[in-house]
Amino acid sequence: MPILRYAIYRFATMLLTLLAVSVLVFVIINLPPGDYLSNQIAELRASGQEAGVAKAEFLRTEYALDRPLWQQYMIWVGFMPGPNGFAGLVQGNFGWSFEFDRPVSEIVGESLWLTVLVNLAAVLFVYLVALPLGVLAAAKSKTWVDYTSAFVGYLGLATPNFLLALILFYYGHKYFDLPIGGLMDPAYEGQPMGWEKAKSILIHLIVPTFVIGTSGASAMMQRLRANMLDELGKPYVETAIAKGMSPRRMLTKYPLRVAFNPFVADIGNLLPAMVSGSVLVSVVLGLQTIGPTLLTALKTQDQFLSAFVLMFVALLTLMGTMISDVLLVLLDPRIRYEGRDA
Repeated sequence: MPILRYAIYRFATMLLTLLAVSVLVFVIINLPPGDYLSNQIAELRASGQEAGVAKAEFLRTEYALDRPLWQQYMIWVGFMPGPNGFAGLVQGNFGWSFEFDRPVSEIVGESLWLTVLVNLAAVLFVYLVALPLGVLAAAKSKTWVDYTSAFVGYLGLATPNFLLALILFYYGHKYFDLPIGGLMDPAYEGQPMGWEKAKSILIHLIVPTFVIGTSGASAMMQRLRANMLDELGKPYVETAIAKGMSPRRMLTKYPLRVAFNPFVADIGNLLPAMVSGSVLVSVVLGLQTIGPTLLTALKTQDQFLSAFVLMFVALLTLMGTMISDVLLVLLDPRIRYEGRDA
């Protein structure tokens, strides 16, 4: 099947791109002078704590930070044996966090799936809001419906996420008794998943989903409206109506399908943009996502933790791009498969 071959081809290119991204991430993280252990060793020596210096030196050797940069990268990815043999990303070892003094896998374990959950909910919110409002604004162009949608869209783009979060927290808790902060009740943290924990997460998701998804929905609604108006102004629309096709059927059969292409293509940018853009929101709302963890890791130069989080964001980007490419091929027959027509 052509679509299956195309999907396999895109998956292979995704893996190659992820490999290239891993090189860039590792090099960029190591560009600033020093690292977490070097800074710690300097502080310990200045204060005369030789025992702490010995431990830090041991960690430098244990995690191959005393080797050339290219060897550090090969060991980190798992292409080369380190002090403990082959134990890199490929083997499922994400490294050690020097800031938290724990394995990276333990730090990001629950926060990873919570991050995916929050951002998937935000993406669904974006599409469920932007699609009907964008189409309605284009179909009712230059009417009160269009002007109201535009006002709401510009308001969503102009309002800072953290300010919107504080407003919704106050009024949501005051009038609807919504919980304040976090993604679950503190009593469920670290507990296995059950119905009560899932219910707590769903209730806590209401405000973050609205806050994170508002700006994305506003931007996508305006983009879809512009694309729809461009298509509605083309001669084939007037020809279809002149031949007796109802405006509603004509709208969904031709202009919407064409205008929907950029809408689908945005999947590749939407997920990582929300992960990176929700860092401040996560700090303000106290969300247990990887946003605050990434911020702490970058500030302290905790290289293994920050590198893994950045690789996770890159993986989301590439997966989103691959999904959007496959959907575009299914949606629009004018788009070619690799090496042949769709």
